[in-house]
Amino acid sequence: MSKGGKPKDVFDVGRIREIIELMEQHELCEVDLQQGDEKIKLNRGSSAPMLAAPQYAPAPAAAQPAGSAPAASSDSPADGTITINAPMVGTFYARPNPDSELFVKVGDTVNDDTIVCIVEAMKVFNEIPAECSGKIVEVLIGDQQPVDFGKPMFRVQPNA
Repeated sequence: MSKGGKPKDVFDVGRIREIIELMEQHELCEVDLQQGDEKIKLNRGSSAPMLAAPQYAPAPAAAQPAGSAPAASSDSPADGTITINAPMVGTFYARPNPDSELFVKVGDTVNDDTIVCIVEAMKVFNEIPAECSGKIVEVLIGDQQPVDFGKPMFRVQPNA
């Protein structure tokens, strides 16, 4: 509060600069502010590198049995790869926090228990295991991108 008992104006240019600095420090892409009837929305470009752009439309949710994260996708190429699919709608995170290494990258070998990513749904961070064994040959979604149920996230060459 300022001297007169009035709250600090969040729309002051200096205050907005502070918020932008905090956004950069914490790698936030968007902030919505409201003070009374006044609103402001701050957006900044994501500094997170895109791992790979999705190459095709996701399989319909009805085609995936409930609770099945990995599955041989019907639109998999004839190269024998399978996909690890999103088990829920949410936000895909390729690393545990912004300063950490990726959970997995192309060329890494995974097994049933290997955590390949986090999917945030309703403010709950869910660690997603591979539930298959093999080698990651493609990452199909970028860090901090939205995912739908059944959407392929990784392509895996299964162990023979």
